[in-house]
Amino acid sequence: MNPTPRTAPSALIAEDEPLLAAALQAELARAWPELVVLARVGDGASAVKEALRLQPNVLFFDIRMPGLSGLDAAAELADAWESQTPPERAFPALVFVTAYDQYALDAFEAHAVDYLLKPVQPARLDKTVAKLKQALSRRNQPATDFEATLAKLRGLLDTKPAPAAPPLKVLQVSVGTAIRLVPVNEVLVFEAADKYVQVLTASHEYLIRTPLKDLLPQLDPAVFWQIHRGTAVNATCIDAVTRDEAGKFSLSLHGRPGKLAVSRLYAHLFKAM
Repeated sequence: MNPTPRTAPSALIAEDEPLLAAALQAELARAWPELVVLARVGDGASAVKEALRLQPNVLFFDIRMPGLSGLDAAAELADAWESQTPPERAFPALVFVTAYDQYALDAFEAHAVDYLLKPVQPARLDKTVAKLKQALSRRNQPATDFEATLAKLRGLLDTKPAPAAPPLKVLQVSVGTAIRLVPVNEVLVFEAADKYVQVLTASHEYLIRTPLKDLLPQLDPAVFWQIHRGTAVNATCIDAVTRDEAGKFSLSLHGRPGKLAVSRLYAHLFKAM
């Protein structure tokens, strides 16, 4: 069910520290009295669920939250937005809230993404509110705005420190009581599975404990392409890429049955089709 139409601007706050969430809401009431805070949530999964349900104009996402980070939650929300909200509903303006981290701040600046530092300072919030008001006032092309947001998110997701070592060549995986060495070039798919990563070759499936976000920087980015928040594929093993009537991509691999969905965030890899 779609939320009741609103005329006042609205927001969702995702912050796992209740006192900080309350402080941000109080500062917003001062800096932007017309803004209606529809909900406060404390984890990334709830942020995605409530953002889809409430469809606010603005999102304040803490970067570090239990489960999904603020960045991962924004990426997951972007994947679901078009299929679960009306076409005329523009994707919310995003503001990330973070403790001081120069690397993160440089990334936000480079991709023109607004952010707030903890604890939130009134003068900085006033500038953010002014930018948000200006952005909301000119949002008359939701599709164009959404593509711009995807580009910014993609830039942030792709902004990683340079790997400290050459790309990983061999994986050590547990098989019963033994350790098996699996050449990385034999892997077709790395897929996040709860606290593990599923490693799929043409003939075997393994589980490793290294999170996908920690594994990806160790892989050769020219060979392993991330196609979804939880999936990376061996590009040399891609057999075919198809696009459905809704414009969504999926791909099939040599040596594995079935298809893998391609997130909107990574669809640009196949735009030359």
